[in-house]
Amino acid sequence: MHIGFLTPEYPHDNLSRSGGLGTSIKNLAIELVRVGVKATVFIIGQKESKEFLDEGVVIVCLEKKMHKAFNWYLERKRLEKILNVELSIRQIDLLEGPDWTGLSAFMSFKVPFIIRMHGSDGYFCHLEGRKQKWKNKILERRALSKADALLSVSTFTGTITKNLFHLKKEITTIYNSIDTERFKPSSVLGNKNLILYYGTLVRKKGVLELPYIFNRVIELNPNAKLLLLGKDNLDVFEGKPTWELFQDKLSEQSKLSVQYLSEIPYKEVKHYIEQSQVVVLPSYAEAFPMTWLETLAMEKPLVSSNIGWAKELMIDGLTGFTVNPRNHNHYADKIVALLRNPALCEQLGKAGRKHVERNFSTKKIIPQNIEFYERVIHQYT
Repeated sequence: MHIGFLTPEYPHDNLSRSGGLGTSIKNLAIELVRVGVKATVFIIGQKESKEFLDEGVVIVCLEKKMHKAFNWYLERKRLEKILNVELSIRQIDLLEGPDWTGLSAFMSFKVPFIIRMHGSDGYFCHLEGRKQKWKNKILERRALSKADALLSVSTFTGTITKNLFHLKKEITTIYNSIDTERFKPSSVLGNKNLILYYGTLVRKKGVLELPYIFNRVIELNPNAKLLLLGKDNLDVFEGKPTWELFQDKLSEQSKLSVQYLSEIPYKEVKHYIEQSQVVVLPSYAEAFPMTWLETLAMEKPLVSSNIGWAKELMIDGLTGFTVNPRNHNHYADKIVALLRNPALCEQLGKAGRKHVERNFSTKKIIPQNIEFYERVIHQYT
């Protein structure tokens, strides 16, 4: 069996920045190759066309072209022709793409095409309470309705998406997975009182709640330190860099204990997770975040949000704590309780890793993906 993936991003040193979508595709493709399934990833919108191998996965970069008019449509049709030739030459049995901005809208493929819901623009707009652009809404609805089959990385995401776009198709849930041998606890002792946030600096990830939370943490524990990793982002509501808005909300005392590092290579993220005592990810809008899986797999105590998908991934009080990010004092109290109690950190960390091994490890999830692919291919044939 040969599976193809269509994506706008993929984490690799030779490519531009990638987020959780690219990470989840990379993890899945590499694990498929390990069990004998061929995998080819087509990355669109690149500066140049090129091909290389990444841990056995064939990476095909497709150069972006600009058209004088109707660029969004003509570029899709151009890519459709290229992809259908590639699918035939490489003898690919099935192609998978994401739901984000209707990437596959107005494309038709010669093999079965499935969409895996990592969170569409419409989904995130809904969670953030803002209006979606009409073009994205049309493109996403068309792409989802024309796909041969639909997957979602969480039941919460699938249900919300189905309701938003009035979809009739059945949606299968297959959770994101993680290689628990690659992400595992380290013998390196974390820095006492170091709190880590990693991911894009953007409002939907609860980043602008963290200053208020950390102000309270510093009042209770003056030795606490907060490290933020991730690319800055222009805020959709205020039109200013999120890091600038973040700093404006810090108390004078807190400002002395916050460090921000941008554009950290993905392969170095594990080092910073190892160095932390507590990880905080207070997101408002996710589908099934890889950052949460990585944190739990490395036996780090996590204080997350308590919204939607969180109930499918976290167990409050066992794998960490789930708290409404707007409840700043309560969120801060949970962080401080962990900073003061290394034994509790260890207890939650070990339970978190066991939870991931039992439910979200690649050993458990990869067979579910293969079974789904085989079923769709058989039905299509």
